[in-house]
Amino acid sequence: MGSLSQRLSASVGQERINTDLAGDASAAQATAGMQQSVVKTSWWKIDDVFYESRGATWALLHFLKAVEHDFSDVLEKKNAKISLQQIIRELEATQETVWSPVILNGSGFGVVANHSLVMANYISRANAALIELSELLAQG
Repeated sequence: MGSLSQRLSASVGQERINTDLAGDASAAQATAGMQQSVVKTSWWKIDDVFYESRGATWALLHFLKAVEHDFSDVLEKKNAKISLQQIIRELEATQETVWSPVILNGSGFGVVANHSLVMANYISRANAALIELSELLAQG
């Protein structure tokens, strides 16, 4: 889900620092590479990324509804049912009707709506809540 959120956010373009070797002190790059790059989704691909994300969240939404039903007793015991319901609510928001005939992606705070950033927001919040839920369930 983090990957989908990043790809959606790239609709406005972002300068990113190369973190490929992060976390390994002895790592070295064989060839010289750029330290920074601008990542921006092509105007022709924006709707593809948007609808791919919408489809992935639709599938995850239904998986989580099944988890809520099948593992209700475990969720009740861990007091995690409310957390799962909040994740489901965030994912349901990604399935709202898009009234525009095209997916619009203006600048972050521009005049034109940015459907990708709205979708990225819902996905990011659901992703963070899923991480918290998995930590909650992993405890004792």
